Formats: sequence, structure tokens, C-alpha cells
Amino acid sequence: MLAGPASRFVSALVDILIQIVLLVCVAIVLGIVGSAALGGGGIAVLLWFVLSFAVIAFYDIFFEVFRSGQTPGKRMNGLRVVRVEGHPVTFISSAVRNILRPIDFLPSAYLLGAAMILATRKNQRIGDVVAGTLVVRAGVRGTRASGAPRLVYEGAGTSWDTSRISDDELALVRQFLERRLDLDAAVRTQLAGTLAERLRPKVTGAPPELRGEQFLHALVANKLGRR
Repeated sequence: MLAGPASRFVSALVDILIQIVLLVCVAIVLGIVGSAALGGGGIAVLLWFVLSFAVIAFYDIFFEVFRSGQTPGKRMNGLRVVRVEGHPVTFISSAVRNILRPIDFLPSAYLLGAAMILATRKNQRIGDVVAGTLVVRAGVRGTRASGAPRLVYEGAGTSWDTSRISDDELALVRQFLERRLDLDAAVRTQLAGTLAERLRPKVTGAPPELRGEQFLHALVANKLGRR
């Protein structure tokens, strides 16, 4: 399910509050040890500006890249950043969407960002449109998987050649199929179609009527069956 402006605003607010707390803690520490350990208050102030820039510039990028697309604020609200084709967010795409984040707060209070989310079909703000990313609801994890049977891939054939499908691409398809039930139906269909059409040129022997999730299931079945 695509995330709406309200949940995204709350997530952004939580992350901003966390950053403020971090900066205050850094200021307190530097204020206590600055004069004695750093040889003067001027160095402490300079160091605080450097650390402040690092926190503000890399907070979202770090969590989105190394924590599966979830900052603390997004995790608290069950949101996740992904690329439009279903891939995990990369450093470049995360950096682009976050460099453009200040635009969303024009003229004030996330007004432009909220307007863009409501106006775009995929609930994307300006940074998402440029970076090619989506913010989706991550769904509740762990409860379904613990009692659900292992996913069975169906549709293996005898004439498929999947040798051009890489291990990374296979892992991406399997990841999508295993978490597809957590996605909104429209997002699920769109991502399945995008993945299938992207990988189809690398496969020979696949029936042309096999589309979307059916194609992806059969692709994994054939790929695993030939190992």
C-alpha cells in the first residue's frame, strides 16, 4: 500500500525530533569537554557545525540504505522506501530524494510535499519523482511467515533458458514473491509487471501469455530447477 501524506509527515516529524535530540546531546558533550580537551571554545563550535551537517545530511540516507529503507520514524509508522521497480533503495537514489527534501517544506509545514503526494498517481513527492522511489507501507512482518508454509514456485517448463538471469536478479524476484502479500494490490500488480517485463528479454522459451506474477513464479521454478 502506498503511504499517504499524513503518515509520511508524522514519520518526518519523528526523524526531525530525533535529529534535534542528537544535536543537543552533541552540543552538551562538546560544551563540557570543549574548553579542556579541544583547546578552546572555537574548535568546539566548529566541530559542532561539522557534526550537525553530517547528522542532517546523512541521517536519512544512512537508515534508508543500511536499514532496508526505514528511518526510525518510518519504522515507527510502518513505512519503507523502495525503488519504483521493486529494488531496495540505493545510495544514489536515497541521496537524490533527500537532497531535494527541503523543497517539500516550501512555503511552510511540508505544504508542497503534501500537495505533490496528493497530486501524483504513486503518492510521490518531488524527491521521489526525480529519484524514482516510492514510500510504501511495510506491513506486519513475522506473524504470517512463522505459520505459513514455505512458498512453492510453480510453472517449471522444459524449454526455458534462464542462464542470463543473475543470482541478484533471482534473489530480487524471490524477495518480491515472498513479501507480495504485504503490498497494496495495485502496487503489487505494478511491481510484478515491471519485474516481469524487465527480465523477460533475458529468458527464452517462456510462453508470451505468461505475465506478471505467473511469469515470475515460473522463472524462479525454472532457474532453481536447473541448478
